[in-house]
Amino acid sequence: MTDFTMNIDAEGIATLVWDTQGKSMNVLNLEALELLDKYTDEALADDNVKGIIITSGKKGSFAGGMDLNIIAKMKEMAGDNPAKGLFDGIMNMHRILRKIERAGMDPKTNKGGKPIACVMPGTGLGIGLEIPLATHRIFAADNPKAKIGLPEIMVGIFPGAGGTTRLVRKMGAMAAAPFLLEGKLSDPQKAKAAGLIDEVSDDPMAAARAWILSEPKIVKPWDEKGYKMPGGAPYHPAGFMTYVGASAMVHGKTWGAFPAAKALLSAVYEGALVPFDTALKIEARWFTNVLMNPSSGAMIRSLFINKEALEKGANRPAVDDQKVKKVGVLGAGMMGAGIALISAKAGIDVVLIDQTQEAADRGKAYTESYADKGIARKKATPEQKEAMLSRITATTDLDTLKDVDLIIEAVFEDPKVKAEMTQRVEAIIPKDAIFASNTSTLPISELAKASRRADQFIGIHFFSPVEKMLLVEIIKGKETGDRAVAKALDYVRQIKKTPIVVNDARFFYANRCIIPYINEGLRMVGEGVAPALIDNAAQLLGFPVGPLQLVDETSIDLGAKIARATKAAMGDAYPDEAVDEVIFFMESQGRLGRKAKAGFYDYDDKGKRQGYWTGLKDQYARLEEQPDVTEVQNRLMFAQVLEAVRALEEGVLEDIREGDVGAILGWGFAPWSGGPFSWLDIVGSPWAAAQCDTLEEKYGARFACPTLLRDMASNLDSFYGRFNGAQAA
Repeated sequence: MTDFTMNIDAEGIATLVWDTQGKSMNVLNLEALELLDKYTDEALADDNVKGIIITSGKKGSFAGGMDLNIIAKMKEMAGDNPAKGLFDGIMNMHRILRKIERAGMDPKTNKGGKPIACVMPGTGLGIGLEIPLATHRIFAADNPKAKIGLPEIMVGIFPGAGGTTRLVRKMGAMAAAPFLLEGKLSDPQKAKAAGLIDEVSDDPMAAARAWILSEPKIVKPWDEKGYKMPGGAPYHPAGFMTYVGASAMVHGKTWGAFPAAKALLSAVYEGALVPFDTALKIEARWFTNVLMNPSSGAMIRSLFINKEALEKGANRPAVDDQKVKKVGVLGAGMMGAGIALISAKAGIDVVLIDQTQEAADRGKAYTESYADKGIARKKATPEQKEAMLSRITATTDLDTLKDVDLIIEAVFEDPKVKAEMTQRVEAIIPKDAIFASNTSTLPISELAKASRRADQFIGIHFFSPVEKMLLVEIIKGKETGDRAVAKALDYVRQIKKTPIVVNDARFFYANRCIIPYINEGLRMVGEGVAPALIDNAAQLLGFPVGPLQLVDETSIDLGAKIARATKAAMGDAYPDEAVDEVIFFMESQGRLGRKAKAGFYDYDDKGKRQGYWTGLKDQYARLEEQPDVTEVQNRLMFAQVLEAVRALEEGVLEDIREGDVGAILGWGFAPWSGGPFSWLDIVGSPWAAAQCDTLEEKYGARFACPTLLRDMASNLDSFYGRFNGAQAA
């Protein structure tokens, strides 16, 4: 069996069926590309063939994208000149797709040629849309579950097989922008309305056959004389502002930290100034540029390969299926309500418990409000809303938990309150039910002491807001057993989140790393560094928000509460007195963050930021000579990555893949870097160790180089070289 097969019927229509062997969805590999080229040549050369249909042998999908190993093979085959190997490989893809597009037409007159259609049974992503865009007409099945688009920008690359050039020429730069720069995906009806595809049909094969036999005009607009780009080219009066605006928009959103976005914009702008075939060559050069940047490899590895591996259970214990049928959620506040919502949305029955019926009903109403918003945006139906609500039982009666197989406790962050609930609930639930605590700071091993069955006690830490955040942190206590871990992982898979599994320690992994980021920003305020320099330096690194804005969003009184609890637990070893001075001052001024419309920023009545609070300057005199932006960035970056290394060193993290994926999805760690371990591999362990020494000498022991990193620097090791992703320190 091969990935492509061809059949020619009695009416002279050649059907090329794409069916990647051993995969649930088609992915393009080098062998499939060669077959596509071969069969295209044969069909175009056969006088009996009137036209060609390219379709999929997979039910409900056309293609999920490109096999990312192709890129590695292109580099390897080029030996000492990987850039040339990549460029030549990309240009070969352009040659094949351009052959499909030209379909044997006379190059001077545009006459002759054979119509080529693409029939998409469903989802077409990346190369799964770039191939259809090279055909003359795209027919899609009326499959509302299908997703069509070019999501490459989300993993650090851009559509480099002609998708960028064709979409801009087909739609114009402005209309193409959401699909190229944001990776927007659409169902077939919306894709047709936007102009991505041509027809949606209940029987797309019949529609494609009829179109081929109608002897249609097949020359693409950009291959005809007098073609004018929709919306205008860069130096056309109508198009000029489009490209100026696009540049401003990209830099406004990315702060220049994401190489793929800049390269994409350059390919679009430069390609719009030249003939189509030259534009393809420009696209290939910029695509090669991005692929040669270590950022793209790191992003692909973390956000595609590693993320997918973790979601499929890369670190799941070898235990029987632990799929959750009914979950009990203790506490109907913001977190509990969000957990109930995503569980019901995933088809799981939920018992939502609170102290009063009013509070429980309010928690269930959160799902109703969410569904109503979905209906208003036409992303949900009234039937789906009713189905979700019917799965949630809001009550004060603990006896309704007698048949649950998973408990998620989301009550007040007080060990005594949690211990009391654990004991009361364990007296009711089945003996084999798993008990999970949604705590963000309290050690799981300590909470498990209240349990009669510590091996069935685990932490499941959700991030807020639950329905939006992609990461779930699973925490193993000292006695947590494999079945509890498997149960948590299977549940997270059911609710379509990405899990990481860590061992118990104060603040676990995510909070352990994000708190030093916030604290370093607060330290700098106390030192007299300008708040704008602190936050802007972070955003120039690719962080979604700076540390001061982040502490405003999460609330200053929460920061003060965590500081007091940590100091009480650590005693004389507590290292953050300088941070407390700033956070306690803000608390004393009643500036508790965005929720109070007063924090490090001033806010208007609607909660919109109005600029930094001028009172900071009165309390903390500004340094006459502000530090260099790179020094500020190094402090913010190393504050986090050194905690990640220590977490690995101490065994809190067991897998660097979880460290990288968790950092990006959990707190937005510079996605372009691929995560803290990928970033250290990009900059190199010797440079990182040297920077630690410089920062420690100037700012203190918190920047001391971990033994593991020092050893790696001595041996010129990389994290992914030494640990190969799955191996622990």
